[in-house]
Amino acid sequence: MTALTIIVEFETKEGCEEEFTALIRDHARKTLEEEPGCLRFEVIKPIERNGTPIPNKVMVNELYANEAAVSAHENNPRMPKLREANAPLLKSSRLILAQSLGAKAAEGMTPQELNASNDD
Repeated sequence: MTALTIIVEFETKEGCEEEFTALIRDHARKTLEEEPGCLRFEVIKPIERNGTPIPNKVMVNELYANEAAVSAHENNPRMPKLREANAPLLKSSRLILAQSLGAKAAEGMTPQELNASNDD
C-alpha cells in the first residue's frame, strides 16, 4: 500500500494571509482529529533563503496512508464550506499529488501515536 502526499501552494490576496492561515490551520487540526488515514498535515510558511517570509504565500504538506484516505479527505463534509470560506481570500492555489517514496504507512495507528520510535 502506497502512502500519498498532497502539497498545496496557496497565494492569498493582499491583506488576507492572516485570516487564511487561521482557517487552514484549523482545517489541518480537524483533519488530523477526524481522519485516521491522515498521517501528517503541516501548514508551512515559505521563506526566502535569508529567512524573510514570502508575503501572501502559504503551503500545506499532507500525508495519507493510501488512496482511500485521500478520497475520504476529499469527501469530508467540511470541504465545501472550507472552499467557500477560502475562495475570497485566495488569488491562486496549486495542488500536487504524489506518491511518497520514503514514507511507510503506519496502519492501525492514529496520528497522535506516530512518533520517531515508529520510523524504520
